[in-house]
Amino acid sequence: MSEGPYDPDVYRRFAENLKGALSGSNIQHPSMRRLRRLALKSARKTANGSALWTSAISSRQAARTVYLGDESVRVPRPTAQQLAIVEKAPEQIHKVLQLLKTQPFVHVRRQMGDNAEFNPVCNLYVSVSDPKNYRLAYEWAMTMGPAKRGRRGPDFTMIHVPEEHQLRMQILVLPQHGINIAMGTDYTGECKKGFLRQAMVSADMQGMLGLHAGTKVVRVRDSRTGQLKSCGVFMFGLTATGKSTWSCHQLGLDPALGEGTWVAQDDIVMLRRDGSALGTEQGFYVKTDVDPALQEAMYHALAHKSALLENVMVDGRGKISFLDERLGENGRGVLDRRQLKVKRGGKLVSICADSINLPTLEHLDGLVFAFITRRGTIMPFAQRLTPEQGVLAYLWGESTHSFATVPEKAGESVRIVGMDDFIVGPQGRKVNAFHDIVMGLVQRYPGKVHFFQYNTGGVGEIIEKDPATGKRKLIRKVQRVPLDLMAALQRGDLRGTNEYRQGRLGTEEVVKCEGADLGQYDPENFYSEEQIAAYVADLVEGRRAFTELIAQEGLRKEIREMAHRELDAIEGVRRKAEPWAPPEPKTPTEAAEDRLPLSPHITPWDHRRPSRDLVLFRGRGGGK
Repeated sequence: MSEGPYDPDVYRRFAENLKGALSGSNIQHPSMRRLRRLALKSARKTANGSALWTSAISSRQAARTVYLGDESVRVPRPTAQQLAIVEKAPEQIHKVLQLLKTQPFVHVRRQMGDNAEFNPVCNLYVSVSDPKNYRLAYEWAMTMGPAKRGRRGPDFTMIHVPEEHQLRMQILVLPQHGINIAMGTDYTGECKKGFLRQAMVSADMQGMLGLHAGTKVVRVRDSRTGQLKSCGVFMFGLTATGKSTWSCHQLGLDPALGEGTWVAQDDIVMLRRDGSALGTEQGFYVKTDVDPALQEAMYHALAHKSALLENVMVDGRGKISFLDERLGENGRGVLDRRQLKVKRGGKLVSICADSINLPTLEHLDGLVFAFITRRGTIMPFAQRLTPEQGVLAYLWGESTHSFATVPEKAGESVRIVGMDDFIVGPQGRKVNAFHDIVMGLVQRYPGKVHFFQYNTGGVGEIIEKDPATGKRKLIRKVQRVPLDLMAALQRGDLRGTNEYRQGRLGTEEVVKCEGADLGQYDPENFYSEEQIAAYVADLVEGRRAFTELIAQEGLRKEIREMAHRELDAIEGVRRKAEPWAPPEPKTPTEAAEDRLPLSPHITPWDHRRPSRDLVLFRGRGGGK
């Protein structure tokens, strides 16, 4: 069978030759103290005492990322741009070998995780022909811990060449050799995700399941027993839907009652079959658009002098304005998780968990899998799911594109398995593994495993598409779910005080929570029955198409049929799962860079007619 543009033998030979290219005298191996000094030379110091840098590239290049190897690891449906990168990959990786032998590089060796079983050793090599690139190595290094003797691997290598021309910007991933290469970008997120993506591949091979999810331990007062209980919580979410925010949020819990949230991780964990989760990072790389009144713990950590900031607005006196995004919409920061603090009794108290790992379910009173979506029409703010519906929430991994950031796709569904755009190879196998792990937990621990879906978007949005031009027009803005209401919904689910009823989407939807009137958010207040029916039909159609798409990537037949039965029930019409010919999928599969509205400092442009004076001036001047 033809390999097409792929050449696994070339990738194998590159991996073998790479070992000899990493021992040259042109490669520095500084201590963390020296690396910090080198990095800070190019930093600006803020009024808080923290370091700030500005990068040329401020987002991850998913569209330019390719997986090089045999069929088991390739991107299932590569774009023309990705195929072009694959075709030229042999000459690019040959160039990398040459550069490693001649150009100045800095090498940092750090360790991911903190446990007795799975602690990948990560070796980052960054080209420092431009000295300001020392900060890439230092920022990434502060998300990891020191490499410790006696800890199990595996070993991963990443090579970062920011100086490559941006016309040849690309991310080359060799999953079967533990190698990542980033070229033409100076975004720290490529270093972070390069290693984490490789770790998830390795964890999957060892019987665990890498998840794009934050984890925390929440202690609440149970409404039925009055006793304190400790729950492990997984927070799933596509990029910028609130995963980090809600992983670090206190939810309005009452510390006087012994309640609280203790943060373990905010991004990537490895789920094990006993319900525990191995953490990966010691420092969190987070978005910086935080409001101190709403995201207290993250604000205090990012405002601390230990924070390492990128692309954040700072005035002439060094004062930070996290919500001012006039010069960029993806400010980032590496925060020390120990600085995640909230004010109690006039003092700042850390909400950092003792461990980055989540305990086994045997040592917890409950385990919650919470899926965050962001939609603006009819999706309930909270849904209680059965275990089967929880598996389907993982399969469908839904959100929508935002009018504020992707106007040409505003309102369109975006679906990614597990809300994880770092899956290597066929995605169906991830759903199969998630199904087996959670169903095993449900069977072994009856009543202790719970599933919820939260909509951090809102209700009431109307977007129309011009059939002639294809352009989308915002007719009515979404009525956003207030953060304090979303906190109350999650708090009520953990305490057991929320009330639910069967909803139109086949799940139980929330109808009452602590101190909030949910009636005002009923879709019937915003849409006619015909409009609601159309939104439901569109949702069902999109889910069917996506299910069939993933069925081609190894999704087991029983899960595929379970999905169609669920969708049949929503439609109220019985259909057979076999045979079923889906239409051409309309839903995009790339990650949604879904964001909150732009900075309040930005005045929206208002297209007005020219003033009378301007018209008269032009007329008198006789100009063009």
